[in-house]
Amino acid sequence: MKRTCALLALLLSCMAVFPIEKSGTVVYINGAKYYIHTVQPGETLYGLSKTYEVGEQVIVASNPAAAAGLKAGERLRIPFVTEAVRPTSEKKLRKTFRTHEVAKGETLYAISRRYEIPIQTIVADNPALDPIRLHPGDRILIRKQEEGSEDEAGSREQWEEYRQSLNSVADKGYAYHMVHPGETFYSLSRRFGLTEEELGRLNDGLRAADLKAGAIIKVPAPETATAAVDTPEVPDEQAETTEESGCTPPSRVEFRAFRPGETLRAALLLPLDAGQAVNTNYLEFYQGFLLGLQEAKSRYGCSVDLTLYNTARSGERVEQIVASPEFEGTQLIVGPVYEQALYPVVRYAERHAVPVVSPLAHIERMESPVLFQMASDPADKYAKAEELIASKRVTFICSESTDKEFEQEMLSLVGGRPYTRHTYKYEHPSAIARRSKDYVSPSDLTPLLENDDDNLFVILADTEVEVDRILAALASADRSLTSRSRTAPRFTVLGNARWNRYNNIDRTLFFQDRIVFFPTYHAKRDAETIRAFDRSYIRAFGALPTLYAYRGYDAAMIFVPGMYNDIQYGMEGRIYTPLQTAYRFEQKENGNHVNRNWMRVNYNADFTITIE
Repeated sequence: MKRTCALLALLLSCMAVFPIEKSGTVVYINGAKYYIHTVQPGETLYGLSKTYEVGEQVIVASNPAAAAGLKAGERLRIPFVTEAVRPTSEKKLRKTFRTHEVAKGETLYAISRRYEIPIQTIVADNPALDPIRLHPGDRILIRKQEEGSEDEAGSREQWEEYRQSLNSVADKGYAYHMVHPGETFYSLSRRFGLTEEELGRLNDGLRAADLKAGAIIKVPAPETATAAVDTPEVPDEQAETTEESGCTPPSRVEFRAFRPGETLRAALLLPLDAGQAVNTNYLEFYQGFLLGLQEAKSRYGCSVDLTLYNTARSGERVEQIVASPEFEGTQLIVGPVYEQALYPVVRYAERHAVPVVSPLAHIERMESPVLFQMASDPADKYAKAEELIASKRVTFICSESTDKEFEQEMLSLVGGRPYTRHTYKYEHPSAIARRSKDYVSPSDLTPLLENDDDNLFVILADTEVEVDRILAALASADRSLTSRSRTAPRFTVLGNARWNRYNNIDRTLFFQDRIVFFPTYHAKRDAETIRAFDRSYIRAFGALPTLYAYRGYDAAMIFVPGMYNDIQYGMEGRIYTPLQTAYRFEQKENGNHVNRNWMRVNYNADFTITIE
């Protein structure tokens, strides 16, 4: 009996040493609210039930596979237990929030863009709100202090993260799809093998008239859909598959290189506006493209007849452009920027052996040997990170909120290698000063550096304030140990490229903590190539360029000269670096030519930046 009690006490003590952290990711599925929990090594159903205050059988009921045991890395949906909330006075509510009434067909993404406020903030302030099932008349609290704090890219990324979270725990046989511009109720029902009535019933009675771009809807998973997901809808008169119709993608295409002095007819398809104000991002892309054409002409003697088409974010408009007499004879196509509008363009290109450049999107469904994707393939994101984790002590630094997507990327990168987790908690300096001299604050990261190893720190915090505090704590610990005549600690921080969007983070910490980033694009304004481009852009357009202008310039400088040489003899395996970002294309088997290169950006302790 004593031996049994001792074993039980040992088990309970181990559980106390490794507490389970409650997930910060919450979703609604079929009207019910759930936490999404990623199982960590050693976690048990008993531990999860205690952390989330629900019964083990309740967890198993929502995750039947869990009955056979938990597997590290799998995601569980755990019913959300509503905590008692102290009511807020009406006066305080009016002072802190404005109230938004949901209009017919309005999405949470659209509301986020209207007030330029993070989607995460809206969800946090409206705990009873199902983000994908808004109803006309619903009243949503909008935090006044956060208005104007989020840009379009941030909102889009958060909305996509929510969709991915839903898909990670979706009911078997189903998935969640984000509606893109140009998609209709009819085209979606055809694509996923449903009638329009069935698609409506699957989405809480959604009607065709209420479908808006940016909505997240429930659909059959690709493997269960009866319609071919990868094949866009074809009009009945073109249903017969023949080589002449271009409905069957050719296995390979032979491109022709232009002779010197021959004029290239190029088309640029951009969603400059959709009946409202001009989209400045794509206007800047166009302006950068124009500068690239000018440079290609002066440097290589290229002669280009460029036509700009406004797609207005409409698939129907793209079809009209491709069918127009003006488009006939086009020999290089750049755009459209959305995958959903590529189909008619790619089919034209296959018939005429014309390359199509997708400048911004990661192509997920469309496949064709005429298609070139400039966006880096997500599968290659951490290909250059192998040496970072080899023979290093890897530590994940967590905080109150965790970037779950980044965490999953890092777990996949680490694989089966050992790593440790450390929880950082901020403590104000005045509170630390009142403690005894032997007290070790949870804000002090010195213990993580008191070793002779090469350390790699991965910071999983999900807010700007927490990231800044952890980076500052690492830099402070480094200075403290070095000043005491200790051997300088050896460490690197593998950073989240999302940090580059933070406005108030101290950038000197990037150098002090030797951060390494893997961004999709890099343009350091103090580099001479970037300075030269910026000067040309400012002279021409009177404004400082953005990444869209840089990407437009890259597109012109890679593919316009390429049409006079490399396009015929193969662009694969070559490195193209128009400014600072490098591109290396590889062709999938009889399919797309995809950029397989990611930039590795190293912030060095001597305040220099090196790029690989």
